[in-house]
Amino acid sequence: MKALDELTFDNRFARLGDAFSTHVLPEPLDAPRLVVASEAAMALLDLDPAVAETPVFAELFGGHKLWAEAEPRAMVYSGHQFGGYTPQLGDGRGLLLGEVYNAAGEHWDLHLKGAGMTPYSRMGDGRAVLRSSIREFLASEALHALGIPSSRALCVIGSDTPVWREKQERGAMVLRMAHSHIRFGHFEYFYYTKKPEQQALLAEHVLNLHYPECREQPEPYLAMFREIVERNAELIAKWQAYGFCHGVMNTDNMSILGITFDFGPFAFLDDFDAHFICNHSDHEGRYSFSNQVPIGQWNLSALAQALTPFISVDALKEALGLYLPLYQANYLDLMRRRLGLTTAEDHDQHLVERLLKLMQNSGVDYTLFFRRLGDEPAALAVARLRDDFVDLAGFDAWAEQYKARVARDGDYSEEQRRARMHAVNPLYILRNYLAQNAIAAAESGDYSEVRRLHEVLSKPFEEQAGMEQYAQRPPDWGKHLEISCSS
Repeated sequence: MKALDELTFDNRFARLGDAFSTHVLPEPLDAPRLVVASEAAMALLDLDPAVAETPVFAELFGGHKLWAEAEPRAMVYSGHQFGGYTPQLGDGRGLLLGEVYNAAGEHWDLHLKGAGMTPYSRMGDGRAVLRSSIREFLASEALHALGIPSSRALCVIGSDTPVWREKQERGAMVLRMAHSHIRFGHFEYFYYTKKPEQQALLAEHVLNLHYPECREQPEPYLAMFREIVERNAELIAKWQAYGFCHGVMNTDNMSILGITFDFGPFAFLDDFDAHFICNHSDHEGRYSFSNQVPIGQWNLSALAQALTPFISVDALKEALGLYLPLYQANYLDLMRRRLGLTTAEDHDQHLVERLLKLMQNSGVDYTLFFRRLGDEPAALAVARLRDDFVDLAGFDAWAEQYKARVARDGDYSEEQRRARMHAVNPLYILRNYLAQNAIAAAESGDYSEVRRLHEVLSKPFEEQAGMEQYAQRPPDWGKHLEISCSS
């Protein structure tokens, strides 16, 4: 295991030059202190988890100190925000401190959010507040534990620095990690500013470092775009299957690697609602839960437009045509597994759609329904879950179809079925009210609840003794929390 001063830097993005980013030093936080750290994320850097409790840890990730080999850069990009193109965005509150590689040869971006003003801050102060930093930390690590591709979060550093939003809050920084922080908006920026040389350099950078296998194909750029389409189809299938709402799917928030990042007003579904809008600023519902699938395709189309200098329009259209079939196949496979099915039948999609409609009309808790469906044999489970539904006749008809489908599925024991279902149906998810409880305690100086919640969410499929309160339906107040983009 390594100490903090033993990290090995290789700042590949910084070497692209000043057309791609601007050198900026982080602005220190007052009285930096550790709120929470992820041992799992630290292990990706081969770091000894004990270093998180040392003063230098908070000083490094609170902006007071910097490695000599680090090369902090604010990245420039553009993007479509709520459907409208914004010519220049960029890291307004974030800094790419540098790229570190571990003993396995993996490169990780160290990206500090809340590090102060940059040339891309526009009217902002470049800061992040404690509540949003905690939410991003918890979401990053919780999604990873669920098997949903995501950026990772190393730590949250709190402070005494005052930050004004709707009221005065305290500033914080979150250190997030990914193999790359390049977005769809990076390609859009160089395309719309008509900088073909920089755009070609960016494309080569992404191809060589993140999609090297595409080099072996007759048309490497097309192969790379197909891979991006496939990754996003799989990612959004997992969002939908597990009830995750991103909330602000602008093209500048879409990773070129097909991972979840740039967390803002996200939420997991409590009661199933296909039309749920988690961002209270999204007045038209552009980024509602059910719209995430078409918006994923819209965003890929925007990226395709930016790639027309490298790939023919016909080839791009053909690759885009893969998105919906791939999404549907991935989603149906995940939902079959959530229902405990190991084989495929033609009417499985109807079985899923009918269930979701019944859940929608009855306000059934999305996560707990699937978990409890695997607690007992199918007949006993549906009998116990029946009282959650308003349309009893409709549920009874579905239950008969489901029991018959399970009976046809295969020859395995109920114990095997239960283990298989519990391996894909979480007991614990990051519900908004749980995050709010942890944030309220942290804002009063008590970080124990943030750390406890993080620990519970790191093992979402395992029943944990003494943690029953984290597996309950939310109270009424907890279902209607409004989350904004403000951080």
